[in-house]
Amino acid sequence: MFSVKGYEFLIFVIFVVDISSALYFHIAETERKCFIEEIPDETNVIVNYKVELYDPRTGGFMPSSPGIGMHVEVRDPDDKTILSRVYSSEGKISFTSHTPGEHVICMYSNSSAWFGGSQLRVHLDIQVGEHAINYGEVVQKEKLSELQLRIRQLLDQVDQITKEQNYQRYREDRFRQTSESTNSRVLWWSITQTAVLILMGAWQMRHLKTFFEAKKLV
Repeated sequence: MFSVKGYEFLIFVIFVVDISSALYFHIAETERKCFIEEIPDETNVIVNYKVELYDPRTGGFMPSSPGIGMHVEVRDPDDKTILSRVYSSEGKISFTSHTPGEHVICMYSNSSAWFGGSQLRVHLDIQVGEHAINYGEVVQKEKLSELQLRIRQLLDQVDQITKEQNYQRYREDRFRQTSESTNSRVLWWSITQTAVLILMGAWQMRHLKTFFEAKKLV
């Protein structure tokens, strides 16, 4: 499975997948930031980001130079790489989940030579589900009326709710299997402990009987 040893691991677990999360974080030249998104299967995800470079003269952040980019890597719950490539200092990343569960999105600078130990600020906006759909483009492409667009949005919302419900059932099933496995292990451990105690008690009784007989106490 995916190993995060040696990296600063920043986790944002989103249980309601039809909302978007916007944030920013600082990253040094050797750092790697990773995020976790719980995503149902067959769900579209769009990640918008923008990189800014620290300006020591003003103490603020300015738009980064064209040479600075981000290496983005996305892994699914089975630790398979969905996406891995270098992007520019500002852009949009999109992918579709094919396995329900925790997807890991990692970002790190493409080179340390561009900013010589300075610090980067990365603005990140993760949109999942229906929020990843650009309805402005849909209207222009399909020539939809306002009513048709609203119906389309409602259908997409229903579809996303269905996917989320299926994912919750999937999580409940995994939790039930884990609970049953744990209970089974606890039961067998208790049986093993009981058997060991009985055997030790029998051995001690036999040892004491032999000792008393040798001392002619019985």
